[in-house]
Amino acid sequence: RDVNTAVMELLIMAYALKTACARNIIGVIPYFPYSKQSKMRKRGSIVCKLLASMLAKAGLTHIITMDLHQKEIQGFFSFPVDNLRASPFLLQYIQEEIPNYRNAVIVAKSPDAAKRAQSYAERLRLGLAVIHGEAQCTELDMDDGRHSPPMVKNATVHPGLELPLMMAKEKPPITVVGDVGGRIAIIVDDIIDDVESFVAAAEILKERGAYKIYVMATHGILSAEAPRLIEESSIDEVVVTNTVPHEVQKLQCPKIKTVDISLILSEAIRRIHNGESMAYLFRNITVDD
Repeated sequence: RDVNTAVMELLIMAYALKTACARNIIGVIPYFPYSKQSKMRKRGSIVCKLLASMLAKAGLTHIITMDLHQKEIQGFFSFPVDNLRASPFLLQYIQEEIPNYRNAVIVAKSPDAAKRAQSYAERLRLGLAVIHGEAQCTELDMDDGRHSPPMVKNATVHPGLELPLMMAKEKPPITVVGDVGGRIAIIVDDIIDDVESFVAAAEILKERGAYKIYVMATHGILSAEAPRLIEESSIDEVVVTNTVPHEVQKLQCPKIKTVDISLILSEAIRRIHNGESMAYLFRNITVDD
């Protein structure tokens, strides 16, 4: 529940094992913390890279994780990383628990999520829709206070160093590319934390004629007011896996459902311990998944 405490405990335990001459130290981290901070924004730090370096320094020799926010994060590590996927479990849930799922359409709530949505749509043989022009601010648009020194009108600039003016970014009005009228809409993503964007997507899908709206994600962080916002929204069901504990949120909002993925983690541990191939756990996994 306290991310930084958990990270520090993991580092201390790994270092204790390293000093005790353990042959292999394998970390099982279902949700890799700080995974959203994996790109440099302006002159910001790449915290995910820092955490990877700390884990290596503490003595870890292998990591088992699930659905990294960006697959490129595996390149931050100097040792093997097994990035398992939750999609087979979520696909199974769609087929078994959503009545009349053949009348569904897979929805990407932003163009960034289109590849993941396409991967789901192809395996379920369903249609695809993409929501374009989000109403919320993205992380890139946030004013992060790094305008130092302050911009001064009469500041002297060295001749020849005139930088071109940046064009202001204007978001287009929200549109849905694809037909969702009279269909079940299934929004897929990897992390659901701040739910405002999902609620806004659900509203626009409802307006376009979708009669049931599901949200499916691997990691259900669901922080702050998320359960209340989901309960009051047009979303019919939020399906997440148990990579992150969310029992308190489920008590606050009965719309939240859990898919158990402990089976694939335990099988990964067993295969690594016995020196067996891990390829079996990645069968039917597409590049975009």
